[in-house]
Amino acid sequence: MTDRTTLCALVLALLPSLALAQQQPLSASDWLSGSVRGPVRESSAWRPGDAPPPRPSARPQPVATSGAVGPVQVTRLDQGNPDHTGTQSPRRAGLPADLWAGSDPAQLSQMVLATPARLQSMQALLKRVLTAQLAPPAAPEGMRGQLFLSRADRLLDMGALDEAQSLLVAAGPGQPEIFRRMFDIALLEGDEGRACAIMNGTPGIAPSFAARIFCLAQTGDWAAAAIGLHGAEALGLIDERQAILLTHFLDDAFVDTAELLAPADRMTPLEFRIHEAVGQPLPTQPLPVAFAQSDLRLNSGFKARLEAAERLARTGALPAATLRQIYGEQRPAASGGVWERAGVMRTLEAALAGGDLAQALPRAFDEFRAAGMADLLAAMVAADLPTGISDPRAAEVADLMRAWMGLPDSVIPDPAPEMAAPPATPPDTRRGEALLTAMADIDAALEGDLARAGRGIAMLRALGLDPDADRAEAQITLLQQMQAPQ
Repeated sequence: MTDRTTLCALVLALLPSLALAQQQPLSASDWLSGSVRGPVRESSAWRPGDAPPPRPSARPQPVATSGAVGPVQVTRLDQGNPDHTGTQSPRRAGLPADLWAGSDPAQLSQMVLATPARLQSMQALLKRVLTAQLAPPAAPEGMRGQLFLSRADRLLDMGALDEAQSLLVAAGPGQPEIFRRMFDIALLEGDEGRACAIMNGTPGIAPSFAARIFCLAQTGDWAAAAIGLHGAEALGLIDERQAILLTHFLDDAFVDTAELLAPADRMTPLEFRIHEAVGQPLPTQPLPVAFAQSDLRLNSGFKARLEAAERLARTGALPAATLRQIYGEQRPAASGGVWERAGVMRTLEAALAGGDLAQALPRAFDEFRAAGMADLLAAMVAADLPTGISDPRAAEVADLMRAWMGLPDSVIPDPAPEMAAPPATPPDTRRGEALLTAMADIDAALEGDLARAGRGIAMLRALGLDPDADRAEAQITLLQQMQAPQ
């Protein structure tokens, strides 16, 4: 077979499932890789070097060689509507199973993507809403799955890759839009081998031609990757910048050159990982928060891990216990900024073990509050703070943080009069939209609109979410004390 014939064969094998990639509209999370519209049944997984596929026989073949019962085979059935998929039951999430009943799926999907959650109480509630296995709203055939993808994208926007991946795995990777997100998550977590293995075993779901070329190289088929790159470039399936990036990735002659590759304006996880592979890693701070998960890997520097952990903890994507653990991994190498917070945490840990919090607790609180992270400090240590501290300042800080977390026996001041609102009437239908609207109203408290926040809390109570309403009201009431003086 000539090189030209080999090139044509590879391109024709990959083209059916990828030619429409550029026509696919961007996801709500616009950093996701490009995607195909759907698997093409006639697409082939054949690549140069493989044995030719057998030609179908014109003669009918027997369906059985005997009357004996054959071995039982088990095949996973497709889940009809992924909108029904979740990783926890409605009861465990504390939500009614028919929360989405009567809602318009298109409007609901938009609201899921746009609902803010900056208070810790609302971050926890939003994650329960996104991961609960609720009855899907009635939707026409073409819109089924839109709500599911919006839920996954909202988790990705928070940087909650583990929760998003669990949700996607529950639905199965057979659909290109689902696999697209699973592939990007694997890249951000440094586990591209797993994503490529799924792609190679499931023809027609490659997120992009560049992803297919990348995975050919990852599995050791460098020749096929190079042929695919030349064919894709010749047919205009990838742009010039992607072609240059992939050329550097495939050709080790560029390793020792001083040429720096300019990053894309819209960085995707695939291009981010290729930049790292060619020895030109990119900082994650300017990128969407989900990219910070890449810095949590153990091969990252301690400062990068600290900064990424703080960034993810702010959005509720990283548990406070994990942030606390990362703070204690090493001694701070300098002072100021994240190093200062790591230092005061080490001092506070020693004080908690020794029982003398008079100096360590107020100092840690002041340091974290100055960085706008007093809520994270409370989430890390409030449950470990003893009651009856003798030092007045330390006792005041301890009481404040215990109240913020809603711990038993904590004293919460009365809410501001502006938050007073008449009892709300829960709607008979479209309660999910009412819930998301209430969460947006509660978030307005961070902009000073306490009256609107009060209406949101009243609606939460009307929907039967009293614990969430109580915690949101407490955190809004204590918000001024948790924020640094202006």
